[in-house]
Amino acid sequence: MTVLQKKPENPIAHLSAEDIEIIGKELDTIRQEVRDSLGEDDAKYIRRVIDVQRKLELGSRAVLLVSMFPPAWFVGTAGLSLAKILENMEIGHNILHGQWDWMRDPKIHSTTWEWDMASPAAQWKHSHNELHHTYTNVIGKDNDLGYGIMRVDEDQKWHPLYLAQPLWNFVNACFFEYGIAAYDLELGKNLATKKRRNDPKFRAAAKQVLKKIRNQATKDYVIHPALSGPSFLPTLAANFTANVVRNLWSHSVIMCGHFPEGVETFEKSSIEGETRGEWYLRQMLGSANISGSKAMHIMTGNLSHQVEHHLFPDLPSNRYAEIAPKVKDIFDRYGLTYHSAPLYKQVASAWHKVIRLSLPNGWLAETTPKNAPAQVVKLVRMTTGGKKVRRELSRAA
Repeated sequence: MTVLQKKPENPIAHLSAEDIEIIGKELDTIRQEVRDSLGEDDAKYIRRVIDVQRKLELGSRAVLLVSMFPPAWFVGTAGLSLAKILENMEIGHNILHGQWDWMRDPKIHSTTWEWDMASPAAQWKHSHNELHHTYTNVIGKDNDLGYGIMRVDEDQKWHPLYLAQPLWNFVNACFFEYGIAAYDLELGKNLATKKRRNDPKFRAAAKQVLKKIRNQATKDYVIHPALSGPSFLPTLAANFTANVVRNLWSHSVIMCGHFPEGVETFEKSSIEGETRGEWYLRQMLGSANISGSKAMHIMTGNLSHQVEHHLFPDLPSNRYAEIAPKVKDIFDRYGLTYHSAPLYKQVASAWHKVIRLSLPNGWLAETTPKNAPAQVVKLVRMTTGGKKVRRELSRAA
């Protein structure tokens, strides 16, 4: 990717090629410092989180044995929802990223862990770790951006079908684990032709997904309800509710990471010949954080530090809060926008963008984070949701 020419509407026009590479070296230094300091305290952290999650799930399922009583149902369902969120976000997602492989513990390793989700771990690692984190926010390359079912950019041609985009997004949120499984399989592409449908690799992958879904459904909707005896139906409802709550939460967190207003997207041509520094810069421009308490950070799997996660996806999640000030300092020193806002603001911004892009361009005004500094607000408005940046990237590539 060639360095951009200096233009007033370009938010990184003030950066030279040397600046970008220095940013990359500074971030490399931060990463190495954390890698060199990993030790027993970090190992104790993930083991403690796993222990708490398992006890929370076990205790909640025990309470659901008497879930014919409404108080027990509410307590058990709430506990199970929290346990599923914790397993999915802070444990499963981060273990599968290889964040804890340095421990050399075969029980907590990216090659052996299987999570409580419809998507098989191996397939998810390919679509998420290898594709999404490599091609972050590159339209046509990063299918995590809209999951192939939404219009995510003003330059995409509008079609009346996009009017239903908010509905599709809500349904996808409720059944997010199945949407992820379908996305990992690239169903839209692979079901389009007979040749693709009959491809041995696709059929084998689809078989794995169906097996995983069957196992998950058997566990949640047959075995555990059956163990509850007279509480069969309440436990069945509790498991369904907990899965939906987990899906809505994880969908909301992930939407906040790349979809709020002001977060940039990129054309395919903009990453040709991309350097290490330019890759870092794309992660910085294409990610957004969620501010909040330590408990909230844990429940998001520390994806509330999405910027730091995309810069250092293999660093243990418990270190993101520690390095966030150092990363923000780089943003500030180089005049870049560090997108961060409370959860409700980021969710509202992401949904505003979903609705705005479901309509023809210009029908709904763009919004800008209210907590950004005045000069940043002006800069974001000038980029019109990133369109001018993308065009300059495409021109310069």
